[in-house]
Amino acid sequence: MCLAIPGKIIEIYNPDDTGIKAKASFGGVIKEIYTDWLPDLKPGEYVMVHAGFAISRVDEKEAEETIKSILEAEEQIIKEMKK
Repeated sequence: MCLAIPGKIIEIYNPDDTGIKAKASFGGVIKEIYTDWLPDLKPGEYVMVHAGFAISRVDEKEAEETIKSILEAEEQIIKEMKK
């Protein structure tokens, strides 16, 4: 099983000819990701990211729903750990 996290594309660049990269925001945390599989991305779009690679586009609503589900799962895990 793998887990992909939604992120918002902030900037796209090719810093050292090693592939197309982007800066993406994950709840305000900015990370560098590879976007080779989605070469026509634009700033402002949302993507699902796994292991540092953008693997698919998602719309803003789907991204928000996924983030909400992850946060709810996290809350449940924390509750279970406190028992």
